[in-house]
Amino acid sequence: MRSAYLNKVATAVPAFDVHKQFVDYAPSMLPDMQERALFERMARRAQIEHRYSVLQPDADANRLDTANFYVRNAFPGTGARMDFYQRHAFALAKQALDQIDLAGVTHLIVTSCTGFYAPGLDFEIVHYYGLAPSIERTVIGFMGCFAAFNAMKLARHIVRSDGSARVAILNLELCTLHLQQNGTLENVLSFLVFADGCSASIVSAEPKGIELESFRTTLLPDSGDQITWQIGASGFDMNLSGRVAGTIAAGLPPQLNSILEGARREDVNLWAVHPGGRTILDAVREGAGLAESQLMASRDILRRFGNMSSATIMFVLEEIMNPGHGGAGCAMAFGPGLTIESMRFSAQGSCAHA
Repeated sequence: MRSAYLNKVATAVPAFDVHKQFVDYAPSMLPDMQERALFERMARRAQIEHRYSVLQPDADANRLDTANFYVRNAFPGTGARMDFYQRHAFALAKQALDQIDLAGVTHLIVTSCTGFYAPGLDFEIVHYYGLAPSIERTVIGFMGCFAAFNAMKLARHIVRSDGSARVAILNLELCTLHLQQNGTLENVLSFLVFADGCSASIVSAEPKGIELESFRTTLLPDSGDQITWQIGASGFDMNLSGRVAGTIAAGLPPQLNSILEGARREDVNLWAVHPGGRTILDAVREGAGLAESQLMASRDILRRFGNMSSATIMFVLEEIMNPGHGGAGCAMAFGPGLTIESMRFSAQGSCAHA
């Protein structure tokens, strides 16, 4: 059966770097002084230098942004957050889509877990870029940080069944629209890592880029409550348990042989791991027995951009697709379930950025 290739990945982030401002502002959301000190210690250890948002920071101590979106003691409801998403999502999508060739695209897949409206981003893309009205569109929603794997998996199925198919994928997340004002340390810490970002990519049968060899879904037992993402009255409520890293570190070793499909770990020289946070990468290093150098691309993306949910792994793959990075690869991401989505791939050192 024919192979499918990730031909091109393009990425984009909004203009506003909000990381330092949030680190300065967030302690004031915590009434307990010990929790404030813990947050500040965790912020120093997060290994994140920049995170970007569609919200422009404001120096006013009573609000986070110039749009008056987050005003102290008056954070917006879900409707206002979805309205802001609808007004700003396409502009970010366009930054990434303008970098790829959409000619001849037959299928469009959009992933997001941070905003919804209909007609949605898929419709706006078709309309703005003049794509064929008959293009097949799929929206993958609310699957969290591993959704890009589901999109690539679907694109691979499409291409393997129709060699003339050319699939465009958009992964777009505006995570910073979902900060909660509940005063809990767990929530404030979760938004120490999340950011806005977008990726656009092309999958086809043309042998350029990286070959998408196989995919695997793994559910770790007794962990369904560790990552949750629920629609509430005041936006989407994130729960990210402090047990996640330990669950991954303990759960990976017995699953690694299946994830690698029997290949030796030593034969896999390219690792694209979703940088959900410093402790997540530490857990993968421990659980998979990796050298720190094998997580270099993931650490770099975390440092420069933070965790952009479904878009993040595509930033890592874009970096791996640079010239000279060839060989056998394994990619993985984590999300609600607790789920590990993984992919085996291969790259030729001279075929980056098709």
